[in-house]
Amino acid sequence: MRLHDDIHNFYEKIVIEEIIKRELDKQYNEDVMADFCCTVLNQLPPRYIRYDVDMAFYLPQAERIQMEERVAIAINIAIEQIAKKKSLHE
Repeated sequence: MRLHDDIHNFYEKIVIEEIIKRELDKQYNEDVMADFCCTVLNQLPPRYIRYDVDMAFYLPQAERIQMEERVAIAINIAIEQIAKKKSLHE
């Protein structure tokens, strides 16, 4: 058995938006970005949905802002971890 293809974690969308906004995908290669995304998402609570449009209508603005703030913090922590890992290899 597998989950339906439409089911996904809404935090993934917010993480991708923030990565693009910060242009992190231009700073790191795909391998680093895959680890980076796992690090970020593992810090966040899952929020599984079927359709993004449902979140647009039913998610209160205050909750969306809180989710974005959580993502920003998780990304900052992941950036610090990458910097530490990089300095160990230099």
